[in-house]
Amino acid sequence: MFSITWGSVSGWWVPVCLILGILYAWLLYRQPVNLQKKFRLWLAVIRAVVIFIIAMLLVSPLVKTIKYSPQKPLVLIAQDNSSSVNTFKPTGFNTTRFINDLASLKQELGDKYDVQEFNFSKDLSNGLSYKFAGKQTDIAGALQQLNNRFVNQNIGALVLATDGLYNQGNDPQYEAKNIKTSIYTIALGDTVAKRDLLIGNVNYNKTAFLGNDFEIEVLAAAYQGKGENIRLSVTEDDKQVHTQTIPVTAGDLKKVIPIKLTADKKGLRKYNISIAPVKNELSTQNNTETIYVDVLDARQKILVIYQSPHPDITVIKQAIETNKNFEVKTSLLADITNIKLADYSLMVLYQTSIASSVNLKNFIAKSKTPVWYILGSQTDLQAFNAEQNNVKINAGRTESQEVFALPEAGFPAFTLSDSSRKKIALLPPLLAPFGNYSTSANTAVLLKQKIGAVATIYPLLALADDAGRRIAVLTGEGLWRWQLAEYQNYSNRNATNELLSQTVQYLTANANRQRFRVYPAHNVFDEGENVILNAEFYNDALELINTPDVKIELKNQAGKNYSFLFSRNGQSYQLDAGTLPVGEYTYTANIQNGPQRYQASGQLTVKPLNLETRQSAANHQLLNTIAKQSGGKMLYPTQIGQLANLIRKNDNIKTVVYEDKHYSDIIDVKWLFVLILLLLSGEWFLRKREGEV
Repeated sequence: MFSITWGSVSGWWVPVCLILGILYAWLLYRQPVNLQKKFRLWLAVIRAVVIFIIAMLLVSPLVKTIKYSPQKPLVLIAQDNSSSVNTFKPTGFNTTRFINDLASLKQELGDKYDVQEFNFSKDLSNGLSYKFAGKQTDIAGALQQLNNRFVNQNIGALVLATDGLYNQGNDPQYEAKNIKTSIYTIALGDTVAKRDLLIGNVNYNKTAFLGNDFEIEVLAAAYQGKGENIRLSVTEDDKQVHTQTIPVTAGDLKKVIPIKLTADKKGLRKYNISIAPVKNELSTQNNTETIYVDVLDARQKILVIYQSPHPDITVIKQAIETNKNFEVKTSLLADITNIKLADYSLMVLYQTSIASSVNLKNFIAKSKTPVWYILGSQTDLQAFNAEQNNVKINAGRTESQEVFALPEAGFPAFTLSDSSRKKIALLPPLLAPFGNYSTSANTAVLLKQKIGAVATIYPLLALADDAGRRIAVLTGEGLWRWQLAEYQNYSNRNATNELLSQTVQYLTANANRQRFRVYPAHNVFDEGENVILNAEFYNDALELINTPDVKIELKNQAGKNYSFLFSRNGQSYQLDAGTLPVGEYTYTANIQNGPQRYQASGQLTVKPLNLETRQSAANHQLLNTIAKQSGGKMLYPTQIGQLANLIRKNDNIKTVVYEDKHYSDIIDVKWLFVLILLLLSGEWFLRKREGEV
């Protein structure tokens, strides 16, 4: 459909153009000698129309074109492909028949609906699956991905087939509220827990100190096991270090069992926690759990120096001490004369400068101790610019502005988890000095400043290696806001703690100044997780370089070798070894710089995931809640045949017609030129025929 609209042109030009066409035709055909009256009339009409059209083209009104595009309602099918569905299925449930019944929904709904099928476990994938092999379940993540993929499209209904058990992500019912459509849930699994003894969870610190006792908490559970005993044992490197028996006095029992262990050997220690199986137990996969504790022989000391009290000091201290490898002392600048600075592996200068203390200035000048500058409204920017060369701030006046954190992709020094990066980007702004920022070539930026909605290249958190000394600069104050906001929104402070702890770990990583160092991103990797290793090499001037090649060989317990070559990343090295089979690995890395050869070794572990076997009773209450709050309905696998009728009868599921309006100049309408050509050709033909050329 199209029509003419005038826009800024007056509609009075239409009669003017028409009169012009009629006048021109009258002047041309008022007294022709060789034409009959009827031919004169027809030729005059043709000429008047042609002149009218040409005049309208010169006036150039707008042509409005309207297109109507119908979009069939989308019916999305999301099938839980995790192993818990197949492991804890009720009697008589056939997974192959269930998938076939689910797939038949597409044929039953016919061409009036656009049916798209997906399966999910940890991530969302296209199509239905018969495998049920997923080792983690993130229902909320699958719903979020579907909502993002089909945003602003005509989603008529969502069919969610799952047992309601999830071990990753947020509560699905909150994410389901963001999908503005009817959700029909298909309740898989069995709400009656089978006879099963299992380890539900293990709480423990990943580090301990040599010679100290440490405690782990084991959540042991028993379903349908009244009269049995939970025989719990703990082994360290296949040697039993603890055993305990807990009687099951009820049909269903959950109990947190504290266990005290002793860190008597240095290094990464492996502890196997197991429950002896009982007769007729449903699954023994969830009877064991393996944890790894890094036993350290010393703590590193961190000194936080500040000019005046600030709530950020407490946040920094608490976050760093979440890593038991660090011990934090806070001190006013005026009191550091009584402190032995050589005992500390890192100086955190909170809104103060090195030049403010003679003792501090002399110590920093003579040592390579890492320094972390944290700036704020009390910072002397002139002194800060003079003390280091990595971040410069040119400020004409002493003012602060609110800046949000914008995590930088591909930061080379260390890796923040994806969840922490997402959280940090949503946290409240910090107060940073107003001015123009610049960074040196050897400075890597982890967080950039976002001012309002504008992303800048100004650094918020930058790290560098300056002539053998590691430097960090946080250009804003207000970390206490981050801690409060994160706890309010997520009930934890994981992102803030991880950022500060990882920064300190990076700064102090080379306190002993090893020339060649290789370390994994984690000591323990989950099954299916990519194994990431980092390497650093320092030349004779203790400058970080990555000119020589770094080769590494990983060996598992069976003696199989995996050889890799590190990639260069910034001024250091990084290796993504991909996913490795479950087991313990030792590694040996080599680098040759001129005639000298360096070697570094260590160990890492890939542990199996058994998250899917920790819960055996399906959560149908969750599925019923999701269905009701969306206007849908919860069904059981035997009721899949009713789905097509329920969707057809839902008045909210309709084909939506989208209207697309397009405006263009009339001169762009090509067929008008064809019409003019045909009319003039017809006029010429009639005049030629009658002998009037």
